[in-house]
Amino acid sequence: MSLMQRGDVRPITAVAWTSNTSTCPKDFTLISITEDGAAANFTRSFAMKSGYYLCYSKDLAGGMVLSDIRLISDKESIPHGYCFIAEHLEPKATVSKKKRVCVRVVPVGSVDSAVLDIKLTAKSKMMLQHYTYVGDIHGYVLWCRKGYFSGPAPQAKPRSVSLDLHGLSLGQLSNPLPLRPSNPPSALPHSKLSHRRCSLHTKDNSDKPADSSFQGITALDGVPFSLHPKFDIQTPQLNPQLSNIRIKSLQDIENEYNYPFAVEESAAKRTRPSVPAGGAPSAQ
Repeated sequence: MSLMQRGDVRPITAVAWTSNTSTCPKDFTLISITEDGAAANFTRSFAMKSGYYLCYSKDLAGGMVLSDIRLISDKESIPHGYCFIAEHLEPKATVSKKKRVCVRVVPVGSVDSAVLDIKLTAKSKMMLQHYTYVGDIHGYVLWCRKGYFSGPAPQAKPRSVSLDLHGLSLGQLSNPLPLRPSNPPSALPHSKLSHRRCSLHTKDNSDKPADSSFQGITALDGVPFSLHPKFDIQTPQLNPQLSNIRIKSLQDIENEYNYPFAVEESAAKRTRPSVPAGGAPSAQ
């Protein structure tokens, strides 16, 4: 099995016209000879010495590949999704527009098959095996080969090892350090401590948690507490309304809000008058 059948070949990424090797772009391959041994110099007339050549590139740095290549005449409109190939020519040099080469360029990750190779033959009956006929152009025949291609091999990026990994050693194991609170509460002034907080210092060590943490201290420790004079029942002269409050017992509440539902019960016990078949109501 050949390399092309296995897909171990890079696809063509660009095709262009060039005058000679000096104007041929970098990373491009110039087709100077046809498959049947003729010069692949495209000239407009027999008397012209200068001409132009086809060249192609397989550089995948741009991330694009050729999925198709076509030949169209100057009277045809360019197909949708296609573009004319670039021209890298000498000054005042031109390419004949009777037949034009257009290609379809797509991202490399969007297709799994593309144009793998292009070849030229002189206008004869020679056939190229495994190649597809594209068309006749200025006395030559353009062929292309399509198939599966191998994408660029991913390159592993070097990873920097942190200093912590360098310090690891399996042979030396140290005892684990005791846990400590990462954000301990700030110390309060001694003058503002409550009696409960002060009493913590006089308690026995048995009352402390096993891990000597701050779980026994709440957010109210150290906050002084006093009743507002407005709600002090021992000084009713400050708020006379508090002395007029009457506390009701459960029996007082039941007597005040008791409702026997007698009217509803008598209405429910009434019987509706029945209508006889004759249509006249009968008194019950």
